[in-house]
This record gives sequence, structure tokens and C-alpha cells, in this order.
Amino acid sequence: MFYHIKELQFDARVSHPDPRFAQLLLEQFGGANGELSASMQYFLQAFACRAPYPDKYDMLMDIATEELCHLEIVGATIQMLLGRINGYMKDIDEDCVLTQMSNNTAKEELIHQALNNPQFLVISQGSPTLSNSVGVPWSSAYISGNGDLTVDLQSDMAAESRAKIVYESLIPFTDDPEVKRTLDFLMTREVTHFQQFQAALESFEPHFPPGIFETNPKYSNLYFNMSEGENYRGRWNKGRSAKLMEEWQYVEYPREYMRETNGMRDIKPEGTMRTIKSVKERDKKLAHKRSNEILDTIPERDMAWNKAERYHERELADY
Repeated sequence: MFYHIKELQFDARVSHPDPRFAQLLLEQFGGANGELSASMQYFLQAFACRAPYPDKYDMLMDIATEELCHLEIVGATIQMLLGRINGYMKDIDEDCVLTQMSNNTAKEELIHQALNNPQFLVISQGSPTLSNSVGVPWSSAYISGNGDLTVDLQSDMAAESRAKIVYESLIPFTDDPEVKRTLDFLMTREVTHFQQFQAALESFEPHFPPGIFETNPKYSNLYFNMSEGENYRGRWNKGRSAKLMEEWQYVEYPREYMRETNGMRDIKPEGTMRTIKSVKERDKKLAHKRSNEILDTIPERDMAWNKAERYHERELADY
């Protein structure tokens, strides 16, 4: 159940109309990394963890709902940036601004700016459209939902990072201090959500590698030098790996290595404490754990989403 309050979460304000920036800001309204995409992604992901991980469900639904708040803020800001264009569109008098733009250079400039995005005038008559800054309609293809929290939460952290960068890129394109304050709020909340998703992921053990399978120790710590020229060594190919804590095996000549190992079939794990046997045992143990976490929380029949409302014989008797 959703309940709408007719006030914005952040008191968005605009000093003066700016249709050009309104067009740019559409990127965060209906773009791939915008607020609608974020809200739908977290909302979708929440369904799979409702029963087994109610704490994560609560977090995802809270953040998904806040993203709708942010969508409203962006939409309201776009509407204010478009100024009085919607009113001009309603006027069909011969002396209206659209037919006599030369009578007022200020209004002429306002309409000229709006023409950078014809959808504002032709389709929506001066209202936000559910598209990105160049008019491409929003798509559910932007949404990532894997059904595994170890995957989804990392995807969410990446989504918040991308959205933060978009706001960061938008800020220099407006000279309106009020709009900058709104963008600063929205950009900061992206970082807040990133930290929340990160904390939720870290509380979910084990969360690496993503999913259930621990991966094959024969291949997990190999680094292939796949380019000619100056080569660089760093923590990504030297010393211990960040998560599995295995010693990186630097393969300087991948083609020769592939031939020597019979197409990488004749490889023994090196630089790692993991073995094929130990990995399979842990995979099986984790698979049972994840399975039971879900099965133990979902009844076989007579299911109800609201815990306070369960099926009863007298309720079913009416059917």
C-alpha cells in the first residue's frame, strides 16, 4: 500500500525558467540511470526476499519508495524549469507568443529553448515526458533483478554510483542556485543509498563469490597478460586477491600457457588453499543453507502476504 503526501521530500525551487536544462534533467526522470529506474529496480528485487530476508525487504521497499519521492522532485523541477510554456500552448489567439514571438524577445528566447526538445511542445505541451534527455522512452530493460541478494545488492551499489555521476555532471550546466541545491540533495542521497546497500551486503554471509558456487580454484587466481607493450603490476595481478585471498598467478604468455596445459584442462590449483574437493563440499553446504532459508519461510499452502491476515476455514466457506 502506498500513501501519497502532497509535499515534496525536498523543497525544490527554481529561480527562473530554463527549458534547456529541463531537457538535460529528463535524464534523471526517464533515463537508464534515473529515479524511475532505481525505484522499479529495488521494488522488483524486494519481492524475492520478502519471506526469507524480511530485513532486506524492508530496506529495499523503503529505498524504492524514496526513489519515487526523488522522481517527484525531478518531475516538479522540470515542470518549474519549463515555466509558462504550457500556458502558451493553450493560447490560439493570433497575438499569442507562439505566433507573434518577435513582439517579446524574452518570451521568444524561452520558446526557442524549449524547441531543443520538441516533445515538450508537440507531445506533452510543456510537461515532463517519461524519456531520457534525447527523447528515448523509458524501458524496463534498464532494470536489473537477479533474485539473488549477493548479486542484486552489488548491482544496486553500481546503480547508485552511476546516478551520482549523472547528477555530478548535471550540476555545472545550471547557474540557478536553487536548482543546484536540489541536485546536491539528490546526488548526496545516492551516496547514502550506496552505503546502505553495501552494509546490507556485508551482513549477508557469505556474499562472495556472488551466488552459491564458490568457483573453480584452478582458474580463480590466474591473471593473463593479454596485451603487448608495457605491462603493469598492481593489486589486481600481484600479491593476494582481495576476496578469496589467493596468490595471483601471472601468466605472461597466455598462448603458450594454453598450449602447455592442453587448452587449460591440465591445470592444478596453485597459490591457493582451496581444493576441488573442499570447494564442492562448501558449495553443497551453502546450497542447502540458501534453500532452507527460503523453504523454511514459505508455507506449502494457504499463503497470505499480510501476516495478520491468514486463511481460515470460515473465510474460505464463502467460496
